[in-house]
Amino acid sequence: MTDAPQILLHHHLKKLRLPTFQGEYAKQAQICAAENKDHIQYLARLCEMELIDRERRMIERRIKAAKFPSTKSLDSFDFKIMPSLNKPLTIELARCDYVDRRENIIALGSSGTGKTHIALGFGLAACQRGLKVRFTTAAALVHDLIEAQDERKLQRLQKQLTSQNLLIIDELGFVPLSKSGAELLFEVISQCYERGSIIITSNLPFDEWTEVFGSERLTGALLDRLTHHVHILEMNGESYRLKHSRKNRQ
Repeated sequence: MTDAPQILLHHHLKKLRLPTFQGEYAKQAQICAAENKDHIQYLARLCEMELIDRERRMIERRIKAAKFPSTKSLDSFDFKIMPSLNKPLTIELARCDYVDRRENIIALGSSGTGKTHIALGFGLAACQRGLKVRFTTAAALVHDLIEAQDERKLQRLQKQLTSQNLLIIDELGFVPLSKSGAELLFEVISQCYERGSIIITSNLPFDEWTEVFGSERLTGALLDRLTHHVHILEMNGESYRLKHSRKNRQ
């Protein structure tokens, strides 16, 4: 019978979905008693621990749902190697206010200059803000859209993509798109327009995007939407990978 109150408390905390509270209440009771804390301070400490742990779990879920190929932060980016990149603007954008304003980011530069790292850093920062993020390459996204269309699941996928606060499309321009693929990608970007934010990385300047989409009309309409509210990051310089390879050889 002496265990009944504890069993009941465990039951209530489980029902209330307070796992940290449940795991810590006995330990914190001893600590607070030793520190001569009253019951208000004891409960406040438990509530704070629950909130901190809940936020941590939420961020972990956001990161997992984003489907990042790897987790990279802007803290690990070496701005000295890429002097063309506007560091103050990049740091400012990491606050994610642009997402609240539904603005876009386009990172342009040759291969190996860190565009994906920057995009991943922005994505991680957005997850830490509690925002819904989805990361994909342009080729993978088009493949998924075509497959969904063939399986009559296109609307469902489009709804998933447009429900994101931030959609990151990496490596636009590495692979030319088919006519249907280009149209499907355009449709997604149009649906996201002023409903959420988009980050696009590309190794091609804007005047060469027609080679990817195969249509000046489609490319013009796409750029019109993307650049209406946009921050452009120029990342022109020597490839990180080539520099690292040369250093290893030396």
